[in-house]
Amino acid sequence: MAARRCGRVETAVVAVGVLAVVGLWLAVPTFPNYDAYYHLVWGRELLDGRAPSFEAYAAPTQHPLYIAVAAVVGLLGTGADRALVAVTLLALVALTWGTWRTARALFGPWAGALAALFVGSSFAFLLYAVRAYVDVPFLALVLWAAAWELERGRDEAGAAGTVAVRGGGRLGPMLLLVAAGLLRPEGWVLAGLYALWSLPGRSWGRRAAFLALAATPPLLWAAVDLAVTGNPLYSLNATSELADELGRPRGLAEVPGSFVAFVTDVARPPVALAGVLGVALAVRLLGWRRLVVPLALLVAGAVTFVGTGLAGLSILPRYLTVPVVALCLFAGYAVAGFTTLPGGHPWYTRWRNGALGAVVVGAIFFVVQLPSFGRLGDEVAFVQGINRDLEALLAAPAVAQAGGCGPLSLPNYRLVPDARWLLDAPAQQVVARASFARADRPQRGVAIFYVGEQPLERYGFADGADRLANVPGPGFTPLERAGTLRAYVSCGPQP
Repeated sequence: MAARRCGRVETAVVAVGVLAVVGLWLAVPTFPNYDAYYHLVWGRELLDGRAPSFEAYAAPTQHPLYIAVAAVVGLLGTGADRALVAVTLLALVALTWGTWRTARALFGPWAGALAALFVGSSFAFLLYAVRAYVDVPFLALVLWAAAWELERGRDEAGAAGTVAVRGGGRLGPMLLLVAAGLLRPEGWVLAGLYALWSLPGRSWGRRAAFLALAATPPLLWAAVDLAVTGNPLYSLNATSELADELGRPRGLAEVPGSFVAFVTDVARPPVALAGVLGVALAVRLLGWRRLVVPLALLVAGAVTFVGTGLAGLSILPRYLTVPVVALCLFAGYAVAGFTTLPGGHPWYTRWRNGALGAVVVGAIFFVVQLPSFGRLGDEVAFVQGINRDLEALLAAPAVAQAGGCGPLSLPNYRLVPDARWLLDAPAQQVVARASFARADRPQRGVAIFYVGEQPLERYGFADGADRLANVPGPGFTPLERAGTLRAYVSCGPQP
């Protein structure tokens, strides 16, 4: 009866979460980020029977499963960009739910509730969701794979409730990790580790099947690169070259400082500290064997981040989301783990009092950080404004009529995929002026420029782009304006 009541409460909470994000999606229109818009463009190219333009200037790393998702929502037409945001917002609910299920299986319901709160209230994860980053559905798949494995083991353990991590029935979690590996390369490591962990006690046929499944994501990734570009390692090479061109932090020397800074920023300092304490407490009281799943998430995520530095790729906060979620699991245990101890345990009273103090500190930190949500609102409003201005400018009759004069050009790579999506245009028709030497920049066509301090800082001069790319060249005359954007045109004879 208690289990049935708990299940009803869980279902009700998830339903409220779904209604909340749907309400947010309807009330506050947000739009995908740069990478997501490119995936929408690539998905539409596939639907049109064309090869995705992976080799376009400053194109991001392709993620095979996300292209497929973008192609599916692309069937909705021009509203697909908003639909993709809806997918990632729902994925945030799934991620929070999966965190609850994982932490509950490990540490009990109170720790599970806190871990879910830590993840669901993260400013970074919310921002990733409202901008349609691939990371949110990736994390949701990983956490549900973890929950599935742990709950499967708990069911096998029987009434004792001990979380077992050995046994049968592992195909489901494995398939979720394979899907995750088609969204982000961190999934390759997790699927490989899970396959190796599942080998003992199985027939040679089952071992071969699990190893083949673990190898599927990187092989499919390479196959897509090969089919589109002729180079199976295109994603790896292009990502490294792009990081160098845009001047982003990269290399092993950047890893230690970035690791600490990114984890505390995404998880928030009190949660990160509680997570470290929770690791020590859990290993001491529960033993590492019971903690194989969360420790694997923590260690695999950290190792992958180090590998990113070794490979010369960009060092970005999003590459540490797996260990951040793992720390949130342990943070829940650090605060609420005393509820799993018997009342007479020598640590019970001190742990309970410490947890109450942590709650007070956390509440104070939350109040101090309330302006962060205001900054999220400012970010959403800014992106809304840019998207609205771009859509209005491209829809203006004068701009549409001038489209035959030559390519549409923007100062740099920013907003190129957005414009391509709105115009349904191939790569050669929407270009970045910064991708050309100054003397070779387009001298015909429609040129878009930014005005205003924030648009110039965020878009016009992004990643050290040439500032002269935001200055009209000879022969270009004013054509149309929309908010922070200005369009100039040149329809003169070819030079």
